[in-house]
Amino acid sequence: MSALASLASLASRGSRGSRENKAGKRAGADVRRYRLGLAGRYATLLLMLVIMLGPIVWQFLTSIRGRTENVYDGVLPSQPTLDNYVRVAESFPLFQYVGNTLTVAVLAITSNMLFAAMGGYALSRAAWKGRKIVFTVLVATLMFPFESVMISMFLTVREMGLVDTLIGVWLPGAVSVLNIMIMRSAFLAVPKEVEEAAVLDGANEWTRFTRVFLPAAKGALAVVCITSFMGAWDDFLWPLLVLTNSDNYTLQLGLKTLAGATTVSDQRIIAAGAMAALIPMMLLFFALQRFFFKGVGEGAVKT
Repeated sequence: MSALASLASLASRGSRGSRENKAGKRAGADVRRYRLGLAGRYATLLLMLVIMLGPIVWQFLTSIRGRTENVYDGVLPSQPTLDNYVRVAESFPLFQYVGNTLTVAVLAITSNMLFAAMGGYALSRAAWKGRKIVFTVLVATLMFPFESVMISMFLTVREMGLVDTLIGVWLPGAVSVLNIMIMRSAFLAVPKEVEEAAVLDGANEWTRFTRVFLPAAKGALAVVCITSFMGAWDDFLWPLLVLTNSDNYTLQLGLKTLAGATTVSDQRIIAAGAMAALIPMMLLFFALQRFFFKGVGEGAVKT
């Protein structure tokens, strides 16, 4: 009996050891698959980073190359200089165009933050008949490209006497439907209990809007601020239609004249001008990025 017990014990240990060995192999395979998947994700992110930032880095390196350097000779400039940025300011009225663009951008930021917040609140918290119909119509307008309505917009602006003015450039972008949707979703995320407590404390509609909902949607407001600035700063087609006097040109139109000027054929100057237009957007994003990523979660469009 003792011999049989010993054989059974050995068989049991052998079976258990085999199971543990198989489990160890499976665990090792899982670890290898995890590491391969992680490496694949990082490789994909690195590729996306190169694709997205590669042209910007190349443009910056071109903008700091010396006059005697070949633009396509190597990656890093051998004679880095900031003289090209000075030449940009000398080639066309850079600061005047920057001032015009800032005027339009500030107006766009102010109006979008104000009207988008008010519209988002009306569509999310205020009770009135037809709210769902208006919301559906607004969402439907997002499907129409700008090119399909720009002629009617131009005719409207012309009838208002705003052609060749900065107000005419700003007016069509005074409020964006997408920004209204962002603010609506941010306000919907505020718990009803908070609003009910404000009502019990005697807060009226305007007080609840300014003291309760706006502070709770700071992240969404940052998103609206950044998108409004980028839309106004980077717009080219609409200012091209509205503006005729070069004194009212925005920066993008000014860069187009710089690139098309017969007296300016140096790619270094064109790259420096493009970087001068890009730097303000980058600075604004880095300044508000903490609120931006918070606002993306707050203002995710919901139905």
